[in-house]
Amino acid sequence: MVREILETKRKALKINLDPLIYGTFAEIGAGQEVARNFFTAGAASGTVAKTMSAYDMAFSNAIYGAEENGRYVSRSRLKKMLEHEYDLLTERLRGEKYEGKTFFAFADTVATLNYSKTNEAHGWIGLRFQLTPGGEYNDIIFHVRLLDSDSSIQQNVLGILGVNLVYAAYYYNHDVQLLVESLADNLSFGSVEIDMISLRGPAFKHTNDRLVNLYLIEKGFSSAAIFDPNGNVTQAKDLLYKKDIMILRTKYLQKSIPNFDLFNRAVEQFKASENVDDRNLVVLIEVLMSNPLQDDNAERQEGLEVFARRAEELCATGNNVIVTNFKRNNKLAQYLARCKPRSVGISTNISNLCTIFNSEKYGPNYAHELLAYISDLFSRNVKLYAYPYLRKKTNEVVTLKNMPVSPDVRPLFDFLVLNKYIQDIVNYDVKDVKAV
Repeated sequence: MVREILETKRKALKINLDPLIYGTFAEIGAGQEVARNFFTAGAASGTVAKTMSAYDMAFSNAIYGAEENGRYVSRSRLKKMLEHEYDLLTERLRGEKYEGKTFFAFADTVATLNYSKTNEAHGWIGLRFQLTPGGEYNDIIFHVRLLDSDSSIQQNVLGILGVNLVYAAYYYNHDVQLLVESLADNLSFGSVEIDMISLRGPAFKHTNDRLVNLYLIEKGFSSAAIFDPNGNVTQAKDLLYKKDIMILRTKYLQKSIPNFDLFNRAVEQFKASENVDDRNLVVLIEVLMSNPLQDDNAERQEGLEVFARRAEELCATGNNVIVTNFKRNNKLAQYLARCKPRSVGISTNISNLCTIFNSEKYGPNYAHELLAYISDLFSRNVKLYAYPYLRKKTNEVVTLKNMPVSPDVRPLFDFLVLNKYIQDIVNYDVKDVKAV
């Protein structure tokens, strides 16, 4: 059945005319764009109990408390806003007039592009809401990156996102996939990225957060999802900002546990070569949601549940896990670069490097493509640490010294090895090397 997508004004008006829905809008940054949509739709007195915007930090701190890390566009600030506004709502609005209402508190803390366009435009958006009068509350919280190059357009996008969120919470809470899809209603493709979402409360008691965040990747809202060792979804910058990051790329639908003996060697080598402080180190295990050796249009044989289970298995090893759709290392490096890491190490199998440096498999212009790929990857302070593998036919361990490389790209390969952009994992035990 095809879903009717209402324009933003009609969504806001439908909410305004619903006698059960009543609440507060608190917005920091980018203006009061969400509340404005409800006011201009008409009949806003049926929905809006209060709107407010504490732009000055002193006012904001007086209302919500100071942020210890000094970051006001943060999940922590959003949670404080939701808690404060919802508690006020339920505390002050009592009596017969409000007995049949389902209360909500909407909040956002957002930074749009500054005048010089030197900052990252992003923000946290959330809703705390009841589905039955006097009932328990539910939370929807998500992080967005605003991708348009004009701040006024970003403000408009924020206003639409807010209306979509309130509408989805009340009318699509029965179908989480539909709820997620509807957040992008009436937005042009490429205007926003939703890279993390969290759902809590009785309305979502059967919802798997890992599965929902993988659905963001599947629908093109995001490129990656990160889970901590407890399996909780984490926003990339909260975990990785200015860190030393070591990441192990695992094969498509790889069912075995990664070779941690070799990977631990790679981690120690990365720490030594980049002078990494253990307190600043973040280790990630990556799971690819697509086969890097297949075409972009290849159909997936397994559902999102496979990747969710795989993420859970790897989290159980005590590691942070990142699920991505990055077929190439340079795309992964671009993603990590947003977090301004101090350094990045990527551990990969030499068999993958054999594919990259074999121009015979590609067209006559591959050397130019490879040069662009190499420039994009290693200009981001990235080092590759190569797993050896055992060649079955000859029982020979393959390393950077004896791996096959096409003659036309050999000078580039030798340059990268000589300058230690690509390094063999050293001091390994031959028994840990797997046959390919």
